[in-house]
Order: sequence, then structure tokens, then C-alpha cells
Amino acid sequence: MKQKQIALYIDLLFCIVILPIVITLVPVDRWMIHHRAFLLTLIAYLYSLYAVYRMSNLPSLFMQKKYAQAILIIIALLFITEMMSRFPLPEASSAKLYEARKHLRMQTVWFFFLVVTGFSLAIELVFELFKQILLKHEIEAEKNKAELALYKSQIDPHFLFNTLNSLYGLVISHSEHSESAFIKFSDILKYMYSQADSDTIDIKSELSYIQQYVDLQKLRLNSHTQVNLYYSVEDDYIQIAPMILITFIENAFKYGTSSDEDCLIDIRLNESDGIVHFEVKNDIKHKRQDNRPTIGISNCRKRLELLYPDKHHLTVSEDGQQFIVSLTLDLRT
Repeated sequence: MKQKQIALYIDLLFCIVILPIVITLVPVDRWMIHHRAFLLTLIAYLYSLYAVYRMSNLPSLFMQKKYAQAILIIIALLFITEMMSRFPLPEASSAKLYEARKHLRMQTVWFFFLVVTGFSLAIELVFELFKQILLKHEIEAEKNKAELALYKSQIDPHFLFNTLNSLYGLVISHSEHSESAFIKFSDILKYMYSQADSDTIDIKSELSYIQQYVDLQKLRLNSHTQVNLYYSVEDDYIQIAPMILITFIENAFKYGTSSDEDCLIDIRLNESDGIVHFEVKNDIKHKRQDNRPTIGISNCRKRLELLYPDKHHLTVSEDGQQFIVSLTLDLRT
């Protein structure tokens, strides 16, 4: 819509301002008296020429490989211009003067033809280039949107399997935590699916989801695994992409827990002035199977690249005993 409005403004500028100024390069007053028919025909010809160029859009025809149509239009315009340059002249006092006027008129007509052609083609080329850039961006945006929808819709089966097993164990053992565990699990699933179509969520809601996830995981772990979750937020309602951090926490519980060895999972988040510093540390108790498909950190890397290009810094490291994820995220708009 904006492109059409800009095109309309440019057309009005050319037709109302530029072309009248160009026409004043000829002696309009004298021609209006002695060559009125030619002058009026010339003005009508110039405006018609511009309209034909704008409606036919020659650059677009060439890009669509409609060469025959484009060449026919060009030949027709050249023929009409040649006929215009041969517009009948009134008789002159001498043959030499007649030839001079004829030569001047031909030069004038072709000069105006080049001016209108140059301006029209320049405008059309700019708009065609702009259109191609917009189309490329739209295709890229749709591709990114599809990728984000795919990444966001994926749920780690490892999390579901372990959680359901834990819930089953709590039920058959008649644990007092059974009801609480089912409520947390239900809230987690509700959050995951309710935010499937949301681009952003306030960080307070995201942290509530993370807290429920951690609390639910604690129910299936024994005393050998210590889990620390600390967070400090200045603005509870600053917007963040939903479930952008949970992958790293899932990863820590997947590979950093043990039922017979002491281990630690440490999760810290700090938000100040729109900058989030997020860190997850866990002891390495399990190794990932190389050929096993996983969403994992590579999934989250892609989401971060799509959602926060040039506004995040992610480092992942391990020393054989501990796995460390550190993420800095700029949420300022």
C-alpha cells in the first residue's frame, strides 16, 4: 500500500512539476501563437508517453522474460515519436529557414522523448528493485516464521518420559506429592501450548514456568541431586520469547542428575536495564549418545539467531566434570 502511495506521489510530482518545467525550455508563448497545434499535440504526447511507460513497466516485462511484448512497445513508441518529430510545419519565408525549424523541432521532440523515457525507466527500475527486495524479505520472514513454529512446537520426549514415569511412581507409592506433581505438570503443559502462538511473554510468566518445571523435576530426584534456582528481575513485564531458556535447563536435568552420587545443578538469571544474564551449571553424570536425535542446544541456538540476531551472546563449555551454559540477551526494543 505504501509503495502505491509513493508511486502516486512521484507521478504527480513529475506530471505537475517536473514536466511543465521541462516544457518551458521551449518558447511556449511564441509556439502558442504560431505553432499551437504542434505544442498541444506535443504536451499530450509527452503525458501519454509517460503513462504508457508507467502502465507497461518495461523492466518488469524484461524480468518476466516477456521480451516480444516489451520490444513491440518500444518499437511503437519510437515510431510514434518519429511521426511526432515530422509534425507538419507552416510555410517559411525560405527553404533554409524551413529546414532549420524542422531540424530544431526534431531535436526538441527526441530530447523530450529521452527525458521522459529516462525518468520513467529510472523510477520503474527503482520500484522493481524495491519490490524484489521486499519479496525476498517476505520469503525470508515466512521461512523464519515456519522454522520458529517448528522449534517452539517441539517438546523434549525425554522430559515427558521421565516426568510421566515419576508421576506414575508417585501414584503407586501413594506419595503425598502426587496431587501437587500432577497440578504442576498440567500447568506446564498448559503454558507450553498456550504460548505456542505467542511471539513474546513477560519474563515474570516465563520464570514462573521455569520454577514449576524445576519444582516438578525435584519431585523425581532424591537427596543426591542439589538444585539451586536464583533469579533477580528489575522489570517483571519486560518481554522475552517464550520457552527460550528452558532447553538449557532441560539439558542440565537430562545429563546432570544422579540417584547414587552427589551432584549439583545451579541456575541463575539476572535482568537489569533490559539485559538478561542467564547461566546454567551442572555436573556431568551422563554422556549424550552421538547418533541420538535431539532438539537440544542446537535448536535453541537457531531460535536465538532468528529471534535475537546481534542481540545475544551464547557460550557453551565443559571441562569433563561440569557443563556450563552462559547466555546474555538484550531485550531492549
